[in-house]
Parts: sequence; structure tokens; C-alpha cells
Amino acid sequence: MKVTLMACSDNPEILWNAFRLGNLMLEQMDDVTIFLNGPSVTYAALNSKQYPLTELAKLFTLSEGVLLA
Repeated sequence: MKVTLMACSDNPEILWNAFRLGNLMLEQMDDVTIFLNGPSVTYAALNSKQYPLTELAKLFTLSEGVLLA
């Protein structure tokens, strides 16, 4: 199954949940793509201890997820 998630927010909690959901879906499904639109493209600048966005994004791409911006 192919799934695409679209993130359009610069809220770190929303992006954190999008990456977590994407990683969970990769464990269950074949093809997952996360499309970052608008302010969500700057997710790396929103990285923090509470929301480790860069770690989740790295795990997502290393698990063969597709990250588009």
C-alpha cells in the first residue's frame, strides 16, 4: 500500500507526530512518503530535546521512507 502524509505546519508537536506516524506506518506498510509544505520545510530548525525531529526524520529516511519538500 502507498501512503502520503502532508505536513503544512511549523508547530514542532505536529511535525513530531507526523514523523512518528510515518515511522510506524513504515513498519506496517510498503511505501510511505512525507511531503513537507510551506513552513514545515524548516523542521530541522525546530529540533529540541522534547521534539527530536532530525532523529525521527533520519530514521524515516534510513527506513526507506521518502521525504519530499
